[in-house]
Amino acid sequence: MVNRNCRATLRLLTLINRQGHPHPPLSSSPSGIDACWKQLQRNNVHGEHKIVSFFSPLASSLKTRQWGVKIQSRCYGSASVLVQRNPKFSKLNDEDVRYFEGILGAKNVIQDDEKLITANTDWMRKYKGSSKLLLQPRTTDQVSEILKYCNFRCLAVVPQGGNTGLVGGSVPVFDEVVVSLSAMSKIISFDKVSGILVCEAGCILENIISFLDSEGFIMPLDLGAKGSCQIGGNVSTNAGGLRLLRYGSLHGNVLGIEAVLADGTVLDMLKTLRKDNTGYDLKHLFIGSEGSLGIVTKVSILTPPKLSSVNVAFLACKDYSSCQKLLQEARRKLGEILSAFEFLDSNAMNLVLNHLEGARNPLPTSLHNFYVLIETTGSDESSDKQKLEAFLLGSMENELISDGALAQDINQASSFWLLREGIPEALMRAGAVYKYDLSIPVEKMYNLVEEMRSRLGNDANVVGYGHLGDGNLHLNVSTPQYDDKILSQIEPFVYEWTSKHHGSISAEHGLGLMKANKIFYSKSPETVKVMTSIKKLLDPNHILNPYKVLPCSSIS
Repeated sequence: MVNRNCRATLRLLTLINRQGHPHPPLSSSPSGIDACWKQLQRNNVHGEHKIVSFFSPLASSLKTRQWGVKIQSRCYGSASVLVQRNPKFSKLNDEDVRYFEGILGAKNVIQDDEKLITANTDWMRKYKGSSKLLLQPRTTDQVSEILKYCNFRCLAVVPQGGNTGLVGGSVPVFDEVVVSLSAMSKIISFDKVSGILVCEAGCILENIISFLDSEGFIMPLDLGAKGSCQIGGNVSTNAGGLRLLRYGSLHGNVLGIEAVLADGTVLDMLKTLRKDNTGYDLKHLFIGSEGSLGIVTKVSILTPPKLSSVNVAFLACKDYSSCQKLLQEARRKLGEILSAFEFLDSNAMNLVLNHLEGARNPLPTSLHNFYVLIETTGSDESSDKQKLEAFLLGSMENELISDGALAQDINQASSFWLLREGIPEALMRAGAVYKYDLSIPVEKMYNLVEEMRSRLGNDANVVGYGHLGDGNLHLNVSTPQYDDKILSQIEPFVYEWTSKHHGSISAEHGLGLMKANKIFYSKSPETVKVMTSIKKLLDPNHILNPYKVLPCSSIS
């Protein structure tokens, strides 16, 4: 046993695949739910409708002819939902366009069909709206003027950042005016003493990361979509990311925001203070509200200093119980230097290796049941590496780890991260995919994956991966094509199971359109009622990102 462990440890501490080319990381249901669903159906019987169906293209086509409205051409994702265009909303006319041109200039008022296709379609090409107008304001005052006018005219508005969301929150449902924050991309200030950054909402996350790196700091948020997503969208969706375990959520890192309400009122809450106990901390209403309460235009965020010592290990575990025990040990033994703890199962690993160009297995001798990626970040390279190696040796001796490799340089570390960050792209290349972003107690997390496999059998490839360190499971069901029968086996089971085990149906992706009517699985009717009252107070005409976040029945 000792000799075997020693040999394995030597292998663990030396990267196996030295010939590989480095690749950078890629950019039971609660009571009241049925009643709420029935009420939703009753409220959506007459008028102009869109069937937001992710079952069958044929069924959607038939419903399109029945209702006489346009729906998306590709159908997949969540169960069929009937959405009615709010008859209170006005239709865009030429006078509206001329008004916006007077505010923004003609070049920032976009009616070009090709550009509108991009603005109307989400990243996965799952949701498609029919907006005829894209506005590109450059200042907060222009955003204010736009919303003041839209509120007066009762024109619905969709705020849009990088449009990298996965739940239909950043694209129109019908003909809403798209307000893009992309032109508001300035870094306003950075204080090297406090590490506080102030920037506009349209700054691309990767650009912020590069700026901070040059200043000797890091962004507490890191996402696979960092090359496209914008900080305003990140804040509006309370994006989680890969290092939440170390740096916490945006509710803790965002010190202040500037936001524009539906009536054009500018709320200046752009504080750069760590402490401010004067009344209600209203910024938290806008962090995670997905643009339904106001449009975030500026952000101040606390950034930590860049530390010199970063280590990445890619490990194999025999079962999920070993992954859990390894997390417990990592928290105890690595403590303050632990910055990421990610897991993926063998199905996820197979997908990446088979569908992602350049992905290589650092543990090629055999396929293991589970893999864990651990990252440490500290200030003492020698001490940090010694601590990590001692942890890995102890874990190997206690048989928590079956095999592993420790990256020897930044390129090898990037190739390890590729295996984790490349899973979403590999899933897209494999065919149809049903995606679920769930927060579940760690000890029960993988039970859902196993139960889903039992339900679906050989009809689908059920993939489990995610942020084990913060209890976030990304459950993905991969199939050759989208199928009503398969989806009916997934939903509502996945939401009922999550609710039964006191989880959340959205850990970090938000609710958007996909899950707006599923909110009762995670929130009580009383809580949703309070949320609705806040929405009605701040946006009485409901023009901001309509049909998203809250169920239609609650705001009708």
